[in-house]
Amino acid sequence: MTREEFTSHLRDVQEPLRRFLLSLCEGDSFTADDIAQDACVKAYLAIDRFRGEARLSTWIFRIAYNSWCNRKYERKVDSLDSSDFASIPDEAGADDAFRYQALYQAIFSLKPNEKAAILLFYMEDRSIKEISSIMDIPTGTVKSLLSRGRANLKIKIG
Repeated sequence: MTREEFTSHLRDVQEPLRRFLLSLCEGDSFTADDIAQDACVKAYLAIDRFRGEARLSTWIFRIAYNSWCNRKYERKVDSLDSSDFASIPDEAGADDAFRYQALYQAIFSLKPNEKAAILLFYMEDRSIKEISSIMDIPTGTVKSLLSRGRANLKIKIG
């Protein structure tokens, strides 16, 4: 794949990638954009190592997910609890923000792996196989994370 083809494909991936990271970063658009930019630069610089075993978007999402995990580890930041709830992602209107506030709070309170699996599956419409590739975990683990995440959301939302 040439760098021009990569740049063209990146335009299609940018918005879903930003939306995924914005949710992972619990509405912190500055951190989400920083991680997205970092992931895109890393992918661009490593495009010669892209083997084509998965879709390019899956590969970029994996780089972004790893960048998010690294940042979380480096800062030793646990998930925000509901008292620290920052904001609803910028794209939501005021009515939507109010309507989905309980859902966002519940998602933000999930364990990081559960949150990532839920967001990739339901918000980004990724298959279990793609999520497995992005998160570098077996498909059975993805299914368990989705099941636990759904159960935890039911408990938190009611």
